[in-house]
Amino acid sequence: MTTPAERYAAHRQRMALFTPALTEFQSLYDFDLDFFQVDACRALEEGHGVLVAAPTGSGKTVVGEFAVHLALAGGRKCFYTTPIKALSNQKYADLVRRYGAGKVGLLTGDNTINGEAPIVVMTTEVLRNMLYAGSPTLTGLAYVVMDEVHYLADRFRGAVWEEVIIHLPESVRLVALSATVSNAEEFGEWLQEVRGETTVIVDEERPVPLWQHMLAGNRLYDLFVDDEHTKVNPELRRFALDDLRRTRINQSRRSGRRRERRPERYRPPSRADVIDRLDRAGLLPAITFIFSRAGCDAAVEQCMYSGLRLTSKEETEEIRAHVEARTADIPRADLDVLGYGTWLAGLERGLAAHHAGMLPTFKEVVEELFTEGLIKAVFATETLALGINMPARTVVIERLVKWNGEMHVDLTPGEYTQLTGRAGRRGIDVEGHAVVLWAPGVDPAAVAGLAGTRTYPLNSSFRPSYNMAVNLVGQVGRERARTLLEESFAQFQADRAVVGLAKQLRRNEEALTGYLEAATCDQGDFMEYAGLRQRLTERERELARERSGARRAEAARSLERLRFGDVIMVPHGRFAGAAVVLEPGSAKRSDDPSPLVLTINRQVKQLALADFRGPVEPVERIKIPQWFNRRSAQHRRDLASTLRNKTADLDKPRPQKRPDPTREDPRIADLRRRLREHPCHGCADREDHARWAERYFRLEKETTALRRRVEGRSQVISRTFDRVCAVLDQLGYLDGERVTDEGRRLGRIYTELDLLAAEGLRDGIFEDLGPAELAATVSALVYESRAPEDGRAPRVPAGPVREALTEMIRLWGDLQEVEKDHRVAFLREPDLGFVWAAYRWASGTQLDAVLVDTDLTAGDFVRWMKQLLDMLGQIADAAPPGGGVRDVAGRAMDAIRRGVVAYSSVS
Repeated sequence: MTTPAERYAAHRQRMALFTPALTEFQSLYDFDLDFFQVDACRALEEGHGVLVAAPTGSGKTVVGEFAVHLALAGGRKCFYTTPIKALSNQKYADLVRRYGAGKVGLLTGDNTINGEAPIVVMTTEVLRNMLYAGSPTLTGLAYVVMDEVHYLADRFRGAVWEEVIIHLPESVRLVALSATVSNAEEFGEWLQEVRGETTVIVDEERPVPLWQHMLAGNRLYDLFVDDEHTKVNPELRRFALDDLRRTRINQSRRSGRRRERRPERYRPPSRADVIDRLDRAGLLPAITFIFSRAGCDAAVEQCMYSGLRLTSKEETEEIRAHVEARTADIPRADLDVLGYGTWLAGLERGLAAHHAGMLPTFKEVVEELFTEGLIKAVFATETLALGINMPARTVVIERLVKWNGEMHVDLTPGEYTQLTGRAGRRGIDVEGHAVVLWAPGVDPAAVAGLAGTRTYPLNSSFRPSYNMAVNLVGQVGRERARTLLEESFAQFQADRAVVGLAKQLRRNEEALTGYLEAATCDQGDFMEYAGLRQRLTERERELARERSGARRAEAARSLERLRFGDVIMVPHGRFAGAAVVLEPGSAKRSDDPSPLVLTINRQVKQLALADFRGPVEPVERIKIPQWFNRRSAQHRRDLASTLRNKTADLDKPRPQKRPDPTREDPRIADLRRRLREHPCHGCADREDHARWAERYFRLEKETTALRRRVEGRSQVISRTFDRVCAVLDQLGYLDGERVTDEGRRLGRIYTELDLLAAEGLRDGIFEDLGPAELAATVSALVYESRAPEDGRAPRVPAGPVREALTEMIRLWGDLQEVEKDHRVAFLREPDLGFVWAAYRWASGTQLDAVLVDTDLTAGDFVRWMKQLLDMLGQIADAAPPGGGVRDVAGRAMDAIRRGVVAYSSVS
């Protein structure tokens, strides 16, 4: 703990770095700026771009807010971008409170508020679209803040971050804010290359210390027993070992013959017990991460049924008043469908769930009440960890395994860091706490490894898309577009990886030169002679493989002919000698029939082709009684005795002399002749030279493979771009350097299925559809099921919708073939799982009836409807003028924008 004198000295040192602008900015806060914040702000004021990599909750957004301050002071613009709409809404509200609604705008695709304001908060996709469209709103732009820039590693949306960074005008200063990553310097070097002067600020110190715990049994253990967080608590290790020992004893008892009382299984504490224990220890408010939406809802119910209450009477009344005010515009019928009563009862007890399946308004209320300290325990999925400002005193992690959509996987150190980063509220808590619930089989050392790894690498997920290609070619031409894409972080990382390979390649090439010199012979060209020797060796191996293959095939055919009771001779190995066939080889395994035999030593063995060098012929036959049982030792003994008597006069198999397969081969004869006639054949140092030549050939093979790896990584992005352009050329969206009318329409469609949507417009799939029918059809372009298909065909309205979707699936199949020809694969199959819900809602059906027909939660329904609205807007914008699609798309949007969809501000 620092002394008052030390704190005062640090304050004086910080203040000495302050400029007038920074002094004015500092006055907006009731805490002193940290050194890393001051350094970043100074760099920004000096005209540099900045990359700030710091832990969650460290206050790195202060640097972004300084860019806002500088823009307003200079009469310029600042765009503040976030990865998700929830963050955009939250940041917009923060800036409005500070600067007033007149100076701040919001653009998220759903909401457009004061878009020409000097400060505009937006999602990164909105800025990308503005850059491609050449929007006049970009005029006067001086700063762009990219919050949570580590999102560029996201495999679905990460490319957008790189597109923005590459295409921003040179005059714009970039403020990139990232979680702590282990390769911040590498990312900073790339920013320096593509954006100019960039200062990298890395701060790994949390402003609020974080203590790591495990709740095991009825005790809360400290995970580490040293300040450096390197030594795992020996008592915790002992607890885990004792449990493992008890488990093994119980397993051995269960496997014994005596019936014993069933051992008690470890019972983890209930969720209510965990929260109650944290409450008694003064560790609330807490966020418990449960990697299941249903698990979050169930946790609230379990705590309510247990009678847990975390709020006072006054807090309960305040919560009710807040909730009633925020939900006043929602019709009572819809509230009943949404489970409002149960949700409010949990809130009044200080309990809430938070996940993507909730109605956005409900999630906002939970966030607001938690921030105000009225909600004390939130059960959330990991989506809450993605930057939303909901810090807690304690974070609880129930399990260290989560379902990723395909399988159960362990949490990574980066994910663990992101989750536990919510613990510790700056200015409120002097320390934060992370609690992992112990379970049988959990190794405390493994948890310590997660907790001790504070950083994770930032890796690009960038790849060119069809929309990106037409926009780039339209703006700067094909060749310049290739050059721009070569500036991506993905290519930068690939090139850095190539650097190490290239060094190894140079070392190999130098060694090859040395080997050539060492193999030099004064009698003639020794590498030519060594080449003949190598070809001779390869031919001999080739003939040996052919001979072995022929013997194997012949042996397999002979084993297939064996019958029950045949006596054969096993030529070598542990079971060499006579054997009688008990089960012939299976016809299903003709490559290796594997008969089951009884050997003369009374052992039952499954033979294989490896036990024979050639064909197998029966030497005798034994009649085996039908009552013979190979599991009976007596039966095996009797049959082996019969076998011994039958084969007593037969000689033991002798190893066969293998014929020389090379003796009659003309190519080998020719190579041997040429070797004998070569001048180097008589060299006294021939074998010494040969050893160097063999090393040369081995290294040359390795070097060739290494060279292919280097070539494969070089220009990987531009090669993908060329393939994408080839697809667009074939389909008529590009004509060499020119973007066609169809290509310009494609350039206005920003979705994973951009090309399919453009093809649908061109082929008239959306013509002659009504508003509800168009909404249903377009939903297949945006929706993607969370769960794997259960085998049931999704419900689809008959008539025009079914016909349009059938045509869309046909188009997708045609495009797949085109992609295959050009070695790309960008287009997933359209998902029809939301078609019926979209059709019913756009037709005016009430919420309860729509949700009954689907497996969707209210939150999922609203989120997909918001995305459908966005897609319909793009279809309307891209549709040819004068056609009916544009008008129908507008009417479809009006039909959708009602009820819960209309009054949900976040998606």
